[in-house]
Amino acid sequence: MRPWIVWATGLLAYIVAVLDRTTLGVSGLQAADRFAASPGVLSSFVVLQIVVYAGAQVPAGLLLDRFGSKKLIISGAALMAAGQLTLAFTESLPAAIAARAVVGLGDAVTFISVLRLVPHWFRSDQVPLVTQLTGICGQLGQVLSAVPFLALLAGKGWTTAYLAVVSLGVISIALTLALVKNTPNGTVSDPPAMSVGEVWASVKAVWLRPGTRLGFFTHMGTQFSVTVFALMWGLPYLTVGQGLSVHVAGSLLSLSVITAIAAGILIGIFTGRKPHRRSRLVLAIVASNAAVWTVVLALPSAAPLWLLTLLVVVISVGGPGSMVGFDFARTFNPSTTLGTAQGMVNMGGFLASLLVMQAMGMVIGAVGGYSFESFRLAWTVQYAVWALATVGILITRRKARRVLAEERNLLEGFEPHPEAYRDQPRPQPEPNPQPHPQAEEPAAAR
Repeated sequence: MRPWIVWATGLLAYIVAVLDRTTLGVSGLQAADRFAASPGVLSSFVVLQIVVYAGAQVPAGLLLDRFGSKKLIISGAALMAAGQLTLAFTESLPAAIAARAVVGLGDAVTFISVLRLVPHWFRSDQVPLVTQLTGICGQLGQVLSAVPFLALLAGKGWTTAYLAVVSLGVISIALTLALVKNTPNGTVSDPPAMSVGEVWASVKAVWLRPGTRLGFFTHMGTQFSVTVFALMWGLPYLTVGQGLSVHVAGSLLSLSVITAIAAGILIGIFTGRKPHRRSRLVLAIVASNAAVWTVVLALPSAAPLWLLTLLVVVISVGGPGSMVGFDFARTFNPSTTLGTAQGMVNMGGFLASLLVMQAMGMVIGAVGGYSFESFRLAWTVQYAVWALATVGILITRRKARRVLAEERNLLEGFEPHPEAYRDQPRPQPEPNPQPHPQAEEPAAAR
């Protein structure tokens, strides 16, 4: 029971982080009035959030390896509460932008800190499913911002609504202090302090592990399409580009969340039971995303509703699919550098999302503004990311197979088992080992 209590407490912190992340989005009209900001300035808040979030991932991972999940979860919650407290009272646009950056910084350390608790508290066969549940349940924060927060905003005003969010952050901090431990046996011993050169060498070593890069390209190829669709270009594309009503477009975005929940559970169960099929599943998700977009974009006019529904369902699987990247990081990295590895993986999808958002905006602006044809052309920038991610997955998967094959040879020679691959089954020496006819490749690299 204790593992679930620790996980649920960390999950609450992540739910509050998602709430903090999305409050400004649902209060956009009020923010425009409060800060006298144009739509262009308000949209920059989304870009700022992603820039800060992505840019902070590696430093956050290093801090996580140094100080552990508990301290980072508390620090992240405190940063977000401070940023939201500033937003609650300020009417200055520069102060609001700075506060939003602080919120993004706190958000950046929270998710990977909660993820790091999972392998310490759960069996290895449970980790993929609990990881998926973390990502899925965290989206409840978006529901909180869209329903109770928005109701408070409309009924009680800006300051009261934002103070309510701050209070949830304070509750999360108190519960984390009382209930969360980094490991069942207590806190992880602090590693020795490192110089700047040693830190850089550690980061480089983590990146050079093929499993880390496999996770990075996995996250990149699966996550960005649905992120760009949900955070920025989906609603205008469905309404202006495809001619749907705002109500129907909103229903499709709600369907995206439901699909992600169902897909996440199935993916978690599948990868837990068949870890040797993980990269094949990832490649299938990337291919299905590219295929459904190809069908939609090939049409000379607006797509039928059933096809747009299929589009939303298929790309929404990419969200939980990206979580497989963290499983690769866990498999190929020792616990002492797992935070850094998870931060690197988490950069993949958000960097791709940022680049695609900006590139689409440039394309739409260059061809004359919002229209069916401008959106049709702008969405094609996705193919460059899919191509890069697919090549990256194939190359790093091959290198990962080679590393695991070398490890197998060491094990058969009675060498110590490397901690970096602690989650793989340890092969037992045989007098005359023969390859199994179905063993096409090392399990963790597929």
